[in-house]
Amino acid sequence: MRQDRHICSAFDLYEVLLGVTIFVIGVLALGRSVENCLNASALSEEENRVRQILANRMAEIQTAPLRPDNSRETKIDTGYGIVKLSQKSAEPGLKDEQGLDLGGISQVTLTAEWFRQGVTQSKQIVFYVYRTG
Repeated sequence: MRQDRHICSAFDLYEVLLGVTIFVIGVLALGRSVENCLNASALSEEENRVRQILANRMAEIQTAPLRPDNSRETKIDTGYGIVKLSQKSAEPGLKDEQGLDLGGISQVTLTAEWFRQGVTQSKQIVFYVYRTG
């Protein structure tokens, strides 16, 4: 009778150890999931800031009364690091249906480059601007 009680106690101990092990594995998995969510949120915010920088510069170029600069480079501190914003402007060589050159149109390319964990990241936007002067 006494030996049966020791065997039951031993099984109770194994059940508790198994339960604690499962709990620890669950907590570690939950912690990893939270870390992944925080990383994804930070990356999303970083990308949103870069998109906003590109959109702001595009709006500046579109509303300026003069032709865009042929080449320009700016460095912007976003709080996540420095973003290098490059602007290139060129005549696209567009022609109308009669084969005549369409003047006053500039093709503008904005490129944002930044580093994320030692790897260069970039986003680019290309648009056209019409100026008669």
